[in-house]
Amino acid sequence: MTTETEAAAAPGPRALTWARRRSSAARFWRRYRTHRAGLAGLWVLGLIALVALAAPLLVGADSQSVTRAPGGPMEAPSGAFPLGTDQFGRSLLALLVWGARVSLTVGLLAAFLSVAIGTLVGVTAGHFKGWYGTVVMRITDWFLVMPTLVLAIALATVLSRSLWTTILAIGVTTWPTTARLVRAQTLSVESRPYIERSRALGGGHGHVMGRHVLPNVMPLVLSQTTLVISTAILTEATLAFLGLGDPTVVSWGGLLQDAREAGAVSSGDWWYLAPPGLAIAAVALAFTLCGRTVETVLNPKLGASR
Repeated sequence: MTTETEAAAAPGPRALTWARRRSSAARFWRRYRTHRAGLAGLWVLGLIALVALAAPLLVGADSQSVTRAPGGPMEAPSGAFPLGTDQFGRSLLALLVWGARVSLTVGLLAAFLSVAIGTLVGVTAGHFKGWYGTVVMRITDWFLVMPTLVLAIALATVLSRSLWTTILAIGVTTWPTTARLVRAQTLSVESRPYIERSRALGGGHGHVMGRHVLPNVMPLVLSQTTLVISTAILTEATLAFLGLGDPTVVSWGGLLQDAREAGAVSSGDWWYLAPPGLAIAAVALAFTLCGRTVETVLNPKLGASR
């Protein structure tokens, strides 16, 4: 009777799985918070994300309107406008807050698209060897040698100018590096003995890739995602600065483009140029710090070698 009661009270496989995941997450956070650079990057990202989410409450929805601009064109910073105004009289501080939404959204979605494509290509190319892996990796090499920005500009020029076009242009041109890394990790995982045992017990391709390979490459994918986000944000800013972004939305790169068109460079209106440029640099640096810290925590050998 006691044995039956103990068996009934014992946690099931799903409960044990979730307990291991919680333990792994807690262990990851304990290691992560020992890195000051990673914590600083996380605080910066959290603050910017909070400001972006609270944009309607902080600056109001009318702050983007050209017809309801509260100030004069190209006013210098003052008490009413801490960062000055643009050529339409809109507050640059309000535009900077709204631009955080677009820049972060494009960066996150484009990075997730890029990493998803790279992970799919890398896992399948490492698992299905032979002609398939050879052809896929030759295509990947072709994308690697082509300048990413040139390909993104070509796609953004051919397609209609919208936010989704920018996300697509960045996502489909920045995946090769992730594919290469994931393929190398996949080959390493599939050389282990438990993969052979899984196949001997009848595990198919989907089982091996989904239950064994993918969980082992996910730490690499996670660290690569944080690094790709900074690249995506910089690429979005570049496309917007070149006039290939969505003209109907406010982004940090779009603000730089507006400043160039308004002659802020030649007239010395630094308040129009400096804030969006510094915001782009700060977010890119914060994501890079977080990515490097995640990479070090998941692979302690990297921390010992640096």
